[in-house]
Formats: sequence, structure tokens, C-alpha cells
Amino acid sequence: MKAPDKHYKFINSKTGNAISYFSLKAELTEAKIKVELEKAKNDVAVKNNLFAETIYWEEVKDGD
Repeated sequence: MKAPDKHYKFINSKTGNAISYFSLKAELTEAKIKVELEKAKNDVAVKNNLFAETIYWEEVKDGD
């Protein structure tokens, strides 16, 4: 059976607001997930005119 995708939200640490959502295949290694999330975080920062250091991600669990 195929593992479900993992979903993440990117949050502006200054406001606490979720500013973007991102999904990755669950079969990726933890190292590959981190690399992909860092790339996505930098893209979100550029698109929102923010410093990348002010953005962090959280995995979205069922019920969030």
C-alpha cells in the first residue's frame, strides 16, 4: 500500500500566520524532505518579500 503524502505549512514567525502550504511524497528520505522544504521556504520568502529566517515549517497532521 502506498504511503500518504506529507503536508507542511510555512509560517511567518513574526505574525504567526500560515503563508503557504506544501506537499511531498512520503517515500522520500528525511534528508531529501529537509532539502525540498528548504528550497520551498526560500521560494515562499522571495514571493512574500520576507527574510527566509523569519519563516519556519510545520508538518500538518490530521485534524490541524
